[in-house]
Amino acid sequence: MEHQPLQGHENSPSHHPSQHPSQHPGHQHVHDQESIRRIVNRLSRIEGHIRGVKRMVQEHEHCPDVLIQVAAVRGALDRVARIILDEHLTQCVVRAAKEGNIEAEVAELQAALNRFLP
Repeated sequence: MEHQPLQGHENSPSHHPSQHPSQHPGHQHVHDQESIRRIVNRLSRIEGHIRGVKRMVQEHEHCPDVLIQVAAVRGALDRVARIILDEHLTQCVVRAAKEGNIEAEVAELQAALNRFLP
């Protein structure tokens, strides 16, 4: 998506929402610290999995085994994207609707999805 990366304030309690600026003025972007932690943990596991796939290639592992691991990484990334999308719909889009900014929010989401989906 076109937003800046999910990030939190280091000294905030885990239940406190994190705010960061959007690329679009007037859009308040807020995420729950626990949600951010879960997404970052998933991305860290994916990062380790990718290093494992890289090692498999370097060690001349059987190609079908490498492809299976690549598919697993792709699936894990898709699940992270789904979590981010679900959160965006249930939090950011709902908030934009309440604030009267729904058209801009939907347009931004459509542009992101056009880049994300083949």
